Amino acid sequence: MKRVAIYCGSRRGNDDKYAGAAAAVATALADAGIGIVYGGSNTGLMGVVADNALAAGGEVIGVIPEGLFQREVAHQALTDLRYVKGMHERKAMMAGLADAFIALPGGIGTLDELIEIWCWAGIGSHSKPCLCYDVDNYWQPLFDLLQHIHSEGFAHGNETLLKVSDTGALLDVLQRPA
Repeated sequence: MKRVAIYCGSRRGNDDKYAGAAAAVATALADAGIGIVYGGSNTGLMGVVADNALAAGGEVIGVIPEGLFQREVAHQALTDLRYVKGMHERKAMMAGLADAFIALPGGIGTLDELIEIWCWAGIGSHSKPCLCYDVDNYWQPLFDLLQHIHSEGFAHGNETLLKVSDTGALLDVLQRPA
């Protein structure tokens, strides 16, 4: 496992527990020698992830669309910052650079990126792990919806969206042989 893509909020949320979890994940990954690919911003949880991974000596690659680098100020201290034309190019580049995908708490953009990469796994575009890092049941409503979709007969494919809630479990999943 060389790198993971992290999807997370460009805002910090209403509780410090989200920033604490983002910091813990970033530090644990850096300590394990696993690089991070993320959205390139210095704001919100994205900034927390980048700052903490860098402080722990980790590699951090940011991928930011040209239209966002003015609203979400691009982080200037990254290992590598790549500008792309738009969100589709960002998603593709992040997918190509990462060996797994983690969603921390975030908004609609985080949900969009998570669902799209998980769908790509479902259609066979990749076989990389897709995980939700569940902070105080933040992702449970999504898992309830997915169970509803399954029970109503609309789910197909066997790709599992995983859920972990501590860095030990996260590293266990990431370090399993493929």
